[in-house]
Amino acid sequence: MACLLLILVLAFPRLVLLLLFLFSNYLQYAYHGLLIPLLGFVFLPLTTLAYAWLLHSHIPVADPAGLIVMILAVVIDAGGLGGGAWHRSRW
Repeated sequence: MACLLLILVLAFPRLVLLLLFLFSNYLQYAYHGLLIPLLGFVFLPLTTLAYAWLLHSHIPVADPAGLIVMILAVVIDAGGLGGGAWHRSRW
């Protein structure tokens, strides 16, 4: 069940962010306003979720495990943003 949930989060991070914002206070613990989660929804949704998860798990971002999670989230998000431009330029 946990693996299925992880696959859904990785496949649809914006949907998960929207559902968390509407039906829980999970994001309010990590972000004390609306601007940062909104920007995260638009630009880096997986990084926004990873940061909220780290704060809820009480894992410091400066810790090596927290740093690895954040770097992986940024790389996955950045890969999703730039991949389309590379494919369009090949044609």
